[in-house]
Amino acid sequence: MVQRYGDTDTMTQPQSETQPDTSTQRYEEARAAAHRAMTTVSLIPDKPLPHTIVEEPPISYRGFKFGAAFYGWMITNSMAVLLVGVAAGATAGVTYLLDYTRADAEQQPGTVAITAAAVLGLLVCLAFYTGGYVAGRLARFDGARQGFGVWMIALLLAVMAGGAGALLDNRYDLVAEVDRPDVPLADNVLANGAIISAAAVIVLTLVAALLGGKSGQRYHNKIDELLN
Repeated sequence: MVQRYGDTDTMTQPQSETQPDTSTQRYEEARAAAHRAMTTVSLIPDKPLPHTIVEEPPISYRGFKFGAAFYGWMITNSMAVLLVGVAAGATAGVTYLLDYTRADAEQQPGTVAITAAAVLGLLVCLAFYTGGYVAGRLARFDGARQGFGVWMIALLLAVMAGGAGALLDNRYDLVAEVDRPDVPLADNVLANGAIISAAAVIVLTLVAALLGGKSGQRYHNKIDELLN
């Protein structure tokens, strides 16, 4: 190819068709380098987050709380009255439908006494479980101690009431005025049954109150685990 500029002829070399363009060559090199980089990439799994350390609550929030135990004891009394009333109504209805009279009960004193003691013990245990649960929910921490507090308040008040009743009976002979059913059982049998029943009620109500307190605390433990 010849170009003329004035009086001088200038020869220019035509671009070879086999010679690649500089920009295209750089693009291909960058593309190859990116491909090599992508093929050598190794994925590193994410490291697990460190376990969150839950700080222990201050000591002032732990321990026995009289307020929670007192309200739990009140709920225990309310539930006991409610359950015993419901059971008494249901018993009256069943005996009326079955035409079960007092004379029939006196013919089976042992069965009637055991059934009544078992039902009454179950209802009282359920009442103590409810009271312990309420105390555990109110105090949030140390649910077992709150349940024990409910049981201890009830026991102390029961002992005080029993002592006051014995004192009044010794002075005014109140028991003699009570119309008690004539149960054809020996005195030693009645005494032994009363002692065994009282011991069973004391132990079972304690266990029920402790379990109720732990159940009330478990509600807050689940919330703490969810938040943490």
